[in-house]
Amino acid sequence: MISKILKKLSIGLFVATILLPLACNSPQSSVVEWWLTNTHDGSALFEKQTAISLGKYTEGDLPVIEIDSSHHYQTIDGFGFSLTGGSAQHLIRMSTDVRTALLRELFATDANNIGISYLRVSIGASDLNAYPFSYNDLPDGETDPGMEKFDLGPDREDVIPILKEILSINPNLLIMGSPWSPPKWMKTNHDTRGGSLKPEYYPAYAKYFVKYIQQMQAEGIRIDAITVQNEPLHPGNNPSLLMLAEEMGEFVKNHLGPAFEQASIATKIIVYDHNCDRPDYPISILDDPETRKYVSGSAFHLYGGTIDALSTVHEKHPDKELHFTEQWMGAPGDLSKDMPNHIKQLTIGATRNWSRTVLEWNLANGPDHKPHTDRGGCDRCLGGITIDGDRITRNPAYYVVAHSAKFVRPGSVRIASNELAGLPNVAFHTPAGKTVLIVLNESDSTQIFRVRNNEQQFTSTLQRGAVATFIL
Repeated sequence: MISKILKKLSIGLFVATILLPLACNSPQSSVVEWWLTNTHDGSALFEKQTAISLGKYTEGDLPVIEIDSSHHYQTIDGFGFSLTGGSAQHLIRMSTDVRTALLRELFATDANNIGISYLRVSIGASDLNAYPFSYNDLPDGETDPGMEKFDLGPDREDVIPILKEILSINPNLLIMGSPWSPPKWMKTNHDTRGGSLKPEYYPAYAKYFVKYIQQMQAEGIRIDAITVQNEPLHPGNNPSLLMLAEEMGEFVKNHLGPAFEQASIATKIIVYDHNCDRPDYPISILDDPETRKYVSGSAFHLYGGTIDALSTVHEKHPDKELHFTEQWMGAPGDLSKDMPNHIKQLTIGATRNWSRTVLEWNLANGPDHKPHTDRGGCDRCLGGITIDGDRITRNPAYYVVAHSAKFVRPGSVRIASNELAGLPNVAFHTPAGKTVLIVLNESDSTQIFRVRNNEQQFTSTLQRGAVATFIL
């Protein structure tokens, strides 16, 4: 009797220790959801496709994108746009119900909407406002070093109410502020365009930033980060400011950083905010230990240089953040060219080079590309959407952002994937435990390929120029 019991126990132990682990480790039947944009002919515009079966990996002849979730890189803060004063102006003039529906489409995080997670706003006017202004404009000859007359002014008419409406839809949205120019009474040329910041007004300008963050907070709008100056090496815009690296470093080290510290402001300070052709600019600032202690990272545009400049900065200062904050598309827009370019260079390129954000320029404008300032304001910048009264047109940048923002939520982490000729791609692991893969077919013909994730795989086909986001 005892021998029979022991025999049964032995069989049971064999099942428990051998067969059950095999069952647990075997691939589970599953599918891959995916969204597609066919940029060549527009036959699919960010449209959900029939799910693809996910099976066990086997060797084959097709090219393979291999995802390796064991290699982690940077955390993602978000994808989105710049909400310019012009964008807000068009939005605020829409009928309430139409505007609310549009903002929900853009910012709500439920299954039916895009869920934009990051916005950049201008501190004062950008060149996509109707006219240049700061938050402390004074009659000629007057100054206000104590910032007693600081006021958010024109932004109370459109930017602030639109931000409040957006935050009511997505309260976790992150916001970055960037100035195009200080008040002109602080500048060497007393003009909104060009000139430099007078050293005697460095303390006043630091107070200007403090006041901005405090007054926005009083409106219920938290500023996650600021850049010290938009395009500091481009004084030809309106508004604009020339601020050399040594000047920005001095301002941050001895004025802005200490002012934030004294006022207990947690908003991140981001330096540079200009093209990829000058990685030496942020590196030189971060090389100074007394300055870098106040700096969270640096930001880039791609009107010059190559996107791997971000990795150049990362290699020198791997503990500092990188952000991609601006790239325009020119009117009238060309889906077949603009979208593949931005997906390759920004969505894929910037994140593969350590960027935590990818922001398009800009969210919205009118059919005439207005408003913009005179004497240098961009008159050909195409918004992610065009607003004509209550009529809405979704432009290429809309689809670029949709393919990432909807699925790569804040807190996602970039993971490794191999680079294949003709199939640039990038992969992420999300807080919900999903794997997201964004792929562009940049070749001149249809591509059939496989994707391997651990011991599972699926096969997909993309037309030339097509962009796909796969969710595993």
